[in-house]
Order: sequence, then C-alpha cells, then structure tokens
Amino acid sequence: MATAVHPRRASLPLPGGSEGAGVAVTPMRTAEMLTQPRFFQRPSGPLATVRGLGLLTPKSKWTWVPVPCFLVEHPTAGAFLIDTGLPPAASHDVRAALGRRAAMVYDIRMEDGWAVTDQLVGLGLDPLGIGLVVLTHMHQDHVGAVAQLPRATFVVDGREWQGANDGGFLHGYRRALYDYDYDWRALDFGAEQVGSFASFGRAIDLFADGSVRLLSTPGHTKGHMSVLLRLHSGRELLLTGDAAYSRASIDEELVPLFCDDVHRYLRSLREIRRYLELTPSALAVCGHDPECWPQVRDHYE
Repeated sequence: MATAVHPRRASLPLPGGSEGAGVAVTPMRTAEMLTQPRFFQRPSGPLATVRGLGLLTPKSKWTWVPVPCFLVEHPTAGAFLIDTGLPPAASHDVRAALGRRAAMVYDIRMEDGWAVTDQLVGLGLDPLGIGLVVLTHMHQDHVGAVAQLPRATFVVDGREWQGANDGGFLHGYRRALYDYDYDWRALDFGAEQVGSFASFGRAIDLFADGSVRLLSTPGHTKGHMSVLLRLHSGRELLLTGDAAYSRASIDEELVPLFCDDVHRYLRSLREIRRYLELTPSALAVCGHDPECWPQVRDHYE
C-alpha cells in the first residue's frame, strides 16, 4: 500500500542560518519503555535476536529506558524538534496509539504532560508554531507525535523513508504514525556536495552556519542520522540517536539486540567514539540510556 505522500528532495541549506550561531537545547523525556535484558547487547551465536527477546525472562529483570526527543532553539532559524517521541495517546491506551501487536509486546510508562506537545505548551511554545522536525530515524518511538505537528517540515534521510516504507512492525515501523500529507523532505547523503566533518564521513551543515550538522550514522536502520549541535557557549553537543543506545554502547562497542546492519552500525559507532576522543570538551546524549539520563541537563546553552 502506497503512502499518502512522497517526500521531495530537501533544498539545502535550510533558510535561517546566521554566521557564528549557537543553539539552546531542551531534552524531553516523552515516555519510558520496558526493555529486554539483552536490549543493549545481543547474545552471540545463531538466532541472536530471537534468543535476546527474553520471552522467558521475568519482567522484573527487564529495564525501563527513556524515550527522548529534543527542542532546539536557533537564534534566527527558530525553534525546531529532533524526533517527536511516542504518541500522546500512549499515556492511556497503548493499543490505540501503537496498534494491537505493539500493545502485546511493549510496556510503556507515560505520564500526563510527558507528550512532546504538552511539554512545548509548558515551555510557552505553540506546537503548531514548530516549523521543522529532524527525524534521526522513523521507528515508532521517534515519529509518534508527527500527527500533532501538521505545519512542520519533516526532514529525514531518503534511505530511511524507503526503509520505513519497505519495513513494518517487525522492523520497528508503524506507517499510521507518519503517513500524513505533510511537508516531507528527503536528504541524500550520497550527493556530490555532501562533505565530511571531524570523524564523520558524511555530514550536512543544515543551516550552513555550523550550528546544526546532520551526521549519517546508518546501521541501527538504513538511514539513521545523529545530530551535532553547537551551543551558544561554543561547546558541542552530540545527540547520537539510536546509533548508540547508551554511553556504554560507545565505550564497550556493544551491538544492540535490534540492528539493521551490524557492519554499518559498528562503523557508525566507531565514528562517534573517534569524534568524542578528538573532542574531549563535547557533550553527548545517547538514545535510550537509563544510567546517564538522570545526569542529562534540563537545558543546554
């Protein structure tokens, strides 16, 4: 079944950049999900994913992990989001939000007020005023609030859009969450004008001012991106997305339970680790890190 919309190619750089700009970032926990004991590191040997699902392991031994998204405030391009977290409806009805199969598989903890739209309102921002959403990838926990942001332009790697439409529930996608006739724009990291940055082989300077760099970090999914931000202070903040679930994933080179391509995943993980070695002043927030999330700041400038 075809989607309601096909993304147009992104025209880069996006407008609004300004020389020397830095951004402010507000991390938002939109929910928590209960994950298998081997979520961060799959078992070795045959049928690793099947054995790692932990179907016979008591839920008391599973781990709650955060499901974040991020508000970025650029001084001239305005406020935008990186990912959207889970749907608001997941706070009271997982089946209605994510479907019957997801309700059977996922345990979700989402309090009232955690949805990204509620948090934006709490910060004095109108969700309908959000004009841009950058998606690290299109798994359910990253595109859940797309429907609530109808005036935004959604930017995604073109390979990720294709992967999401070729995949389905077993690959982490749910078309009903993103199949809206909104303004979708596809990035091509293979384009001739795409360069490198630091340790990353392919990087896009989104506003052509160095404040927001989209980094091609495939492996977790076919078109996964991480995001590197230059803060107002000049310090850099790396949002790894699910290219690294946790800081231990980086330090110990852990291959997670769910991974589209192990070779590409490890290559991306090594680019991340090398960047952090080369830039010791940089901060990093990983995709689903329950140990480090309590240390994540409410606000970065």
